[in-house]
Amino acid sequence: MSSSAAVSASETTESPRRTLSPRQAATVDGLVDAAVIELRAGGYGALTVRNVARRAGVAPATAYTYFASKEHLVAEVYWRRFRAQSDPDTTAGTTVQRAAAALASFALVVADEADLSAACTVAVLADDADVKLLRERIGGELNRRLVLALGPSARPEILATLQFAVSGALLQVGTGHLSYADLPDVLDAIAFTVLGSDT
Repeated sequence: MSSSAAVSASETTESPRRTLSPRQAATVDGLVDAAVIELRAGGYGALTVRNVARRAGVAPATAYTYFASKEHLVAEVYWRRFRAQSDPDTTAGTTVQRAAAALASFALVVADEADLSAACTVAVLADDADVKLLRERIGGELNRRLVLALGPSARPEILATLQFAVSGALLQVGTGHLSYADLPDVLDAIAFTVLGSDT
């Protein structure tokens, strides 16, 4: 995920493809909600844009005008969940604690939903132009939250290291080498290792 991506206010109310009318936005919301239900019902392997469209009550062609693939759709679910979280409290705890909290807000977004978390691990890595745009937005949002947590004088190399480390930890979860239950301790250790001498 790009740490240099800037997320403007307009991007938070747009589909990755266009600015939406209220009716179109409602259709996209319905597709996103239906995708989560479909994932719970059958897992990522059985997920199709066509099935999501049927569950949302729209034509498949309509669904495909907003989501080019199931990876695009699942990446949108992750992006919306992450974006909807509150900003970190910039007055609470130490710099290390604030950084660990910002990392956790990214890494644990879907931790309580096994099918969704597994799907997000695969979908967000897809080689798809729309998914790439969402990855950039997600990376930009993580960067913004880390800057809030660390302060405006945070060094770019520190921000990049934290982002690379948390992305690596999530890949470890996705491949089964690390559990979500262990992730908070790992994130604390990452924050302390990277920032311990900076606080």
